[in-house]
Amino acid sequence: MTAVTARPTVDPVARPAEPLPAGGGARVVLVTGKGGVGKTTTAAALAVSSARSGLRTLVMSTDVAHSLGDALDVPLRTAATWSETTPVEERLEAQAVGAHTSVEAAWETVQGYLLEVLDSVGVDPVIAEELTSLPGADEVSALLALGHQVRSGRWDLVVVDCAPTAETLRLLALPEILGWHLDRLLPAQRRMLTALRPAAAAATGFPLPGPEVLGVVTAWREQMEQVRALLTSASASVRLVLTPEKVVIAEARRVLTALSLHGYAVDQVVVNRLIPTDDADPWRAAWNAAQAEGLDLIRESVHGIPIATAPFLAGEPTGADALAALAAAGTDLDGRAPDLRERVEPPTMTVSADGADFVLTLALPLVRSDEVALSRREDDLLIEVGGQRRVVALPSVLRRCVVKNAGVRRGELRVRFERDEEVWPRGG
Repeated sequence: MTAVTARPTVDPVARPAEPLPAGGGARVVLVTGKGGVGKTTTAAALAVSSARSGLRTLVMSTDVAHSLGDALDVPLRTAATWSETTPVEERLEAQAVGAHTSVEAAWETVQGYLLEVLDSVGVDPVIAEELTSLPGADEVSALLALGHQVRSGRWDLVVVDCAPTAETLRLLALPEILGWHLDRLLPAQRRMLTALRPAAAAATGFPLPGPEVLGVVTAWREQMEQVRALLTSASASVRLVLTPEKVVIAEARRVLTALSLHGYAVDQVVVNRLIPTDDADPWRAAWNAAQAEGLDLIRESVHGIPIATAPFLAGEPTGADALAALAAAGTDLDGRAPDLRERVEPPTMTVSADGADFVLTLALPLVRSDEVALSRREDDLLIEVGGQRRVVALPSVLRRCVVKNAGVRRGELRVRFERDEEVWPRGG
């Protein structure tokens, strides 16, 4: 059998990165929504309007089936590197990222090791190539490219045209999930490489990963942590695009809950494609009535988040001028559009003492207590809501406690902990 040697790489993902400016630097706005509601047009209109107001703006698409170039009316191909952007007009550039944007070069280091392992146990090379394709490549590429652009200092604002909501939630959950696994994997792997490499390789019959493999994975861990810190900081927010239809609103409600679960701030809800009022036309009047009901339901659901509206235009807005006109045609229902130069307030998780107990509090809107599942796994608390799961690493004081009770009240999950008498007796 022929061993497969990993090819060297000089891709920046394999090197430690400079910290992201989580407390300053570029403002980041992620635009998402159910497929077909107009999120790409909304993201592009925001980018054009911001650039024309004087902000150095990048609009980037993380959607595999991106149509950002069509909306901007510019040729936009998937970028080969994190730095590759396409000029649109003064102060505005665009970028589309995907599985083949830069990160694949660094993955070759890890993939080379995996191919070597599979070859050593007789797996067909073609099958091995498929098995070792980078899992979550689109999401990893998008996050690393975003981190690079924010770190570059070229932009005042980065607008991210995200994939539809399910893919966006997977994207936003990835840094914490990947970090959780790598935090447990890497220390053990380093110890094994230091003390057991010759014996373990001989015993198992296949090679252990070399330092270059762990170097790539460690660098990813560091950059994912930085991106997570950025996206949950006061410099980043999500804008949720929807149409005033019951099915779309129902999904948007679930998304608002999931975003809060993972610690992401929503600074605006954009209600798109409002049909102009016309009482003389029965068909349009019926739609006006239905959309008015939808707007009432949205107001009830978003709990104080600013709401903007955009009209349903007679034609599709393509090109910078049409997008600027669309942005200008929008209205703010409560008169308080968020200022992109201001910081936001992300949802936070707090732990406070309450008598002899401790209470962990996390904002969790639009759910009931019976819709939340909690479980404990060693030093982690697993919170699951509507198919979305977050693994919370418990602070040291709660690791010596057990869950006493939990419930959701006024949009907050409150988990009460009491001392575990076996490890933390009352006199200790």
